[in-house]
Parts: sequence; structure tokens; C-alpha cells
Amino acid sequence: MHTITFAEFGFLLKGAQWTIALSAMALALGAVAGLVIALARMSPSPLLRRLTGGYIALFQGTPLLMQLFVTYYGLALIGLKLDPWLSVAIGFMLHASAFLGEIWRGSIEAVPRGQTEAANALGMSYINRMRKVVLPQALRISLPATIGFFVQLIKGTSLAAIVGFAELARSGSIVSNQTFQPLMVYGIVGAMYFAMCWPLSLYGSRLERQLATAAR
Repeated sequence: MHTITFAEFGFLLKGAQWTIALSAMALALGAVAGLVIALARMSPSPLLRRLTGGYIALFQGTPLLMQLFVTYYGLALIGLKLDPWLSVAIGFMLHASAFLGEIWRGSIEAVPRGQTEAANALGMSYINRMRKVVLPQALRISLPATIGFFVQLIKGTSLAAIVGFAELARSGSIVSNQTFQPLMVYGIVGAMYFAMCWPLSLYGSRLERQLATAAR
């Protein structure tokens, strides 16, 4: 048993960098897919609504751990052997798109109907109406919930360790096995997660209070 060296602490910091990178990529890709899903959920086509409703139910109703198993081990069974980074990025992107799709659908529906009616009266096309009137307001409404989901996504990246991806939790496990000081190592890991998540939580809470004040 020995104390944690600068090299081992640097290894934990590198794991934290991969955690941030994976979370940011999942949020960015999931945001694009989530917007498509949100718009499809509000489509006049019953088929699109059913398909996207089933997609959301699937990813919200199954554990994230199982979803990562499928994107890594399941795809390998049909000949698609992916790099651990790519497989977990795909898994988290699909997971994020389902939740963000519902968050943004609710935000779009929360935009006052008078805004859409005014845009229609001005003769704006659907694309311009969504781009210039509805989506900017919906984005503002959705920010607190989106930030809250991002915090959960950061903590959820610890599940990527099951496929050998060396994010923060996996890096902590490796250092713990080398130093035989699990309490100290996981205390540092926990402090790193807290440092990443707490400021985001505070920011989300402040935005929520501002929106509530503006709505009065």
C-alpha cells in the first residue's frame, strides 16, 4: 500500500476528461436527434407519433446499463465490433435523444399558442415559424430540465466501465487496485464528480427561478 502519486492523480484527471468528453458528445448528438424526435412526436402523422413514442418508451423503460451492453456486446454478435469509445458514445447518444426528445416536446408545447397563431397570421412557413418563433422560446423553457439531465448524464457515464472504457469511475478502480486505498481513491473520484455536477445543478436551479419569476 502506498500513497497516491502525481502520476496516479493525473490518471484520474485524464479519466475525468474522458467523462466530460463522453457526456458532451452524448448531449450534443442527443440534442440533434432529440429535436427530430420532438418534432416527429408532434407530427400530424399517426405513424411517426407511434414510432417515436415506441422509441422513447424503449429507452426510458430499460436500464442504461442494458443499453450499453447491447451497443457493445449485442452489435458484436451480428458482426459490428465497435471500439469501446464509439459503442458507448452511440449508447449514450440514443439514451440522451429519448429523454431530450420528451423534454423538448414538452417545451415546444409550453410555448403560448398565441405565438404560433401570430406567426401563422403573418404568413410564415412551418420552418420559419419553428426556427424564428417557437424553438427559441422552447429552448429557453427547456434549459433547466436539459441541464438537470446533463448532470444525470455525467454521473451515468460511470456505467461505461462495463466495456472497459477508462472514464473517471474506471480510472478510479484501476488506481484503487494499484494503491490498495479505495477510500481515499473513491473519495477523490467522488469529489471530482461533485466538482463537475454541483455548478451545473446550481446554474439549472438559478435558471428555473428566473423562468418562474418571468412567468408571474
